[in-house]
Amino acid sequence: MWLAPLFAGCLSLAMGQDDNWDLHNYHLYNPFALLNGKIGYDLAPGQWQSYFNPTLDLLYYGLVMHLPAPVAGFLMGVLHGLNFLLLAAIGRCLLPPDAAGRPRYGLCLLLALAGCLGPAYLSEMGNTMGDNLTALCVLGALLLMLRQPLPLAAPAAALVWPLLAGLLAGFGAGLKLTNANYALALCLALLVVPGSWGLRLRAAFVFGLAVLAGIALSSGHWFWRMWEVFGNPLFPQFNQLFQGELAAPLGIGDTGWLPRSWRERLLWPFIFTFDPRRVSELMLRNPLMPLLYLAVLALAADVLRRGWQAEGKANGRQAAAGPLLTPQARLLLTFIGVAYLIWLNLFSIYRYLVPLELLAPLLFWVLAQRLTTGAGRSAAALLLLLAVLPLYSSGSWGHARWTWRAFDVQVPTFSQPEQSMVVTVHGDPPMGWLVPFFPQRLAFVALGSGFPESPAFRARVDAMLAERSGPKYVMLQTDRHPPHLPRSAAETEQARQRSEEALQAAAGKLAGYGLGVEGAACRNYPAWVGSTSWTYRMCPVFRQASGAAAGAAP
Repeated sequence: MWLAPLFAGCLSLAMGQDDNWDLHNYHLYNPFALLNGKIGYDLAPGQWQSYFNPTLDLLYYGLVMHLPAPVAGFLMGVLHGLNFLLLAAIGRCLLPPDAAGRPRYGLCLLLALAGCLGPAYLSEMGNTMGDNLTALCVLGALLLMLRQPLPLAAPAAALVWPLLAGLLAGFGAGLKLTNANYALALCLALLVVPGSWGLRLRAAFVFGLAVLAGIALSSGHWFWRMWEVFGNPLFPQFNQLFQGELAAPLGIGDTGWLPRSWRERLLWPFIFTFDPRRVSELMLRNPLMPLLYLAVLALAADVLRRGWQAEGKANGRQAAAGPLLTPQARLLLTFIGVAYLIWLNLFSIYRYLVPLELLAPLLFWVLAQRLTTGAGRSAAALLLLLAVLPLYSSGSWGHARWTWRAFDVQVPTFSQPEQSMVVTVHGDPPMGWLVPFFPQRLAFVALGSGFPESPAFRARVDAMLAERSGPKYVMLQTDRHPPHLPRSAAETEQARQRSEEALQAAAGKLAGYGLGVEGAACRNYPAWVGSTSWTYRMCPVFRQASGAAAGAAP
């Protein structure tokens, strides 16, 4: 069991240096900004994600900035591999002992392994997206709840375990807000455990208060900072409620992944299994999801059957004996069901399902043992084995070959960085990852990048331009070709055309902000993520005359 995290670290090494889109955008910039006084000094270099809570990213930032890149990648994989230990422990709480009364250690390990073969979990092994890391909080909170004495029989049992579980679940939700649905699902799951209604309500209430305390521990400092600087603790999200002046008064959300009808909602596990692009940029296909959905429907049908048997008892028929599920299994099923329904209606982004993906084989096995016997159980075991094999997904969030340093950026010289300013004008490819390697007092601003700009945002940009007497630049990402390798004539011409097109597009956007660009003075500089080369371009910009800038801002 304890070798599994080390194996996960080795798997992270085999996959290579993390090079995903979100890392380029904000996972590196956000902790740098927090530690170097850049909150409010820059304006959205990582687009609107610049204002996500950076606490989770402090870990990766510290590792890659102070350790060799392969060591940092191995340690990230080890941390993600700890989910295996939690899954094995949860299995021990749910699986009954064998005929000799011994725990089923081997089965627990196999089901934990099956959970860790899920496509979303494997795709994020060792990377910075955070779903694997915060899954530790979700699984840890669930384990604490499964270990509480059931049925609830004393006030102490309704306080201690929910308190600890709530703190952990809230801590994970504060680190990444997409985990809030798991905290809510765990709270509601407490209402189905055996015990009096008074004790169950008390347990749920204590859990809810502990969740709030956990959120305060991991993100309270960030919410307060956002409130102080921008007038919105979730800036720029929910700005229609908080009205922070630097962002437009509208909500921000990615609703393009949601089901389009009630029919799709009812069939969603089948739809996104056959068409994974409905819930992910990658082909993350998990056949176990529709199988688990069918198992839950079969359980519902069995509940109805038992109800009909109970109604017919007065006519001489006997109701089925024995409980439908153990208290622990009932809690797990309720948690997964509620969490799935919230995910279905709020996100429908598959990688946010990592905790449920990890638990899916265990729940499927528990339901199969309850619903089948003999040959049926053998068939269910075969289906489970075939469903969890990592054969059905493809694609990667992005990796590069390892180098000793995770990042290497050649930076131009700034004589007075506090008097200079750099703007970016495109959101894709993102460029926030470059900012930590420039002088700390150099200001960065993203224009027209997807951030919901307000008139006050435009006024702040104008003020920053006026306050700084030094040179200003626009930074453009132009080429991925390693600059030290020779090019053919055709490749050289294609690179020149891409650079010219990027410059023209930048000039068009900058004109809307009253800025012009000196294209003849552009200079190229190399940067690397692992072995992957990213050439970026620095071009001087200037304030246009008021007549030339009369056009409306974009």
